[in-house]
Amino acid sequence: MFTGILGLIHLIIAIWAILSILKSSASTAEKIVWALVVLLFPVIGLIIWFLAGPK
Repeated sequence: MFTGILGLIHLIIAIWAILSILKSSASTAEKIVWALVVLLFPVIGLIIWFLAGPK
């Protein structure tokens, strides 16, 4: 049950990150790259995006 809750939390954070990426002022290519990083590297991608992503 605990892993299910962690999975749900991760899903919510990933969706929030993708929406934030799409709303950013970055170019379309940068948005695609950031979205792929977040989706392909679930935990590490979110950490990288949080620290260095488009503002």
